[in-house]
Amino acid sequence: MSMMQRLDAADALPGAAELRARTYELLRLDPGSAVIDVGCGAGLAVSELSARGFRAVGVDLSEEMIDEARRRWPERDFLLGDAYALPVDGGFAGYRADKVFHELAEPELALAEARRVLVPGGRIVLSGPDWEGLMIDSSYPALTREIVRARASVIAAPRIARGLRRLLTECGFRDVSVEGVIGFLGGESFFRGLVEVAVRVGSISVEEGEIWLAEQVDVVAVPQFLASGVV
Repeated sequence: MSMMQRLDAADALPGAAELRARTYELLRLDPGSAVIDVGCGAGLAVSELSARGFRAVGVDLSEEMIDEARRRWPERDFLLGDAYALPVDGGFAGYRADKVFHELAEPELALAEARRVLVPGGRIVLSGPDWEGLMIDSSYPALTREIVRARASVIAAPRIARGLRRLLTECGFRDVSVEGVIGFLGGESFFRGLVEVAVRVGSISVEEGEIWLAEQVDVVAVPQFLASGVV
């Protein structure tokens, strides 16, 4: 499965649309305000923000993502760029980044760049999972722990979500608040991705991965609790 397909699958997970909508609400901006979406991927959030009346611009490091975003939403604005050096002069009332900061080795630099492009009094909304806080219902708890640890091990900052208040405050932002959201996960692609990483880094064998994944796939087919994570 390609990265594009994984992102589309994540956007379709139960509760994903509601979580995106909550990030838009937390911007607390009037229609017409300029908003930059950093790590915009294929552009869904930019399209939704624009539909709410914002002047939204999407930025992503991946040329493939920007090309796809422009193909899907040709009437919207997308720029190829880095969170550490955004390709804009400034003037934004809002800055949004979803599932981005855990991938950054130097989040302080990205926040300094956010301050540069925001107008005085501008608002920043960051969202993303605590990768060490995943809770997965499984008959194989020891194996599950290894799988969760493996996924966290290949992420630059897997615990950053729990430290965002401190990080934002240290970087000069004021009136910082945090919301904890329990997101329920139930997509086969999500579980398959976890197994692929765990096998690749040598935390589990191929056979163990197949056994664990088979159970999760069976459970996906019925409406019961599967997994959750703090977002």
